[in-house]
Amino acid sequence: MVNNYKNNKTIEHSVAGAQIDEGLRKYMLQVFSYMFIGLSLTGVVAYLGATMPALQNLLFTVDQSGFVKPSGVTWVLLFAQLGMVFYLSARVFQMPAAKARALFWVYSGIMGLSLSTIFIVYTGASLYRTFLVSSATFGTMALYGYTTKRNLMTFGSFFLMALFGLIIASVVNIFMQSTAMDFVISAFGVLLFTGLTAYDTQKIKLIYFEGDSTEVQGQKAVIGALSLYLDFINLFLFFLRFLGERR
Repeated sequence: MVNNYKNNKTIEHSVAGAQIDEGLRKYMLQVFSYMFIGLSLTGVVAYLGATMPALQNLLFTVDQSGFVKPSGVTWVLLFAQLGMVFYLSARVFQMPAAKARALFWVYSGIMGLSLSTIFIVYTGASLYRTFLVSSATFGTMALYGYTTKRNLMTFGSFFLMALFGLIIASVVNIFMQSTAMDFVISAFGVLLFTGLTAYDTQKIKLIYFEGDSTEVQGQKAVIGALSLYLDFINLFLFFLRFLGERR
């Protein structure tokens, strides 16, 4: 009787574990599918912004020397992006999941408009090459973050301080215009967002809870997709400083 009881408990635990694994798999697929849609929107809108004359005139000007100058609209879009990120991060659980998804995709489109200049400044071949390198790096670190048994959450404070340091250094270098400092910032940015990809993937995995409603899981998926989306975009842009070939 005792052995039968133990066997039944083992079977129950195995079934429960399998259900959690299946639920987690679906949840992570949802996160990455939202991120993929966001990146696709960004890429399409960025290309249209660089090739459609009406959008070009709205977003930036190119002088005779080839220098690309952003317009006032572009600066408004940059501030709008910051506002949307803070709003989504703070209010995602107070709004329907459908609205959160819509805001995330609107944000992705606005990001695409802001990034349209890269198609003017860099060659298509170098953009393609940088995208492949960024995708391989991102995929490897996301897989590591998902499968590792090591607790990456202990690095949270370090990543936060490093992110603030990177922002401050980037702002300072706008005025200094130091090539050496730009190289250091770019290298540090690649390392930082490589690590953040693994960290955020594990964090997204850890906040999964089987008992969440479909609505709550949808909200978590949106905020998770936003985190990974920002990791990929920043990783791509910092890699572009090394691998990008200017026209």
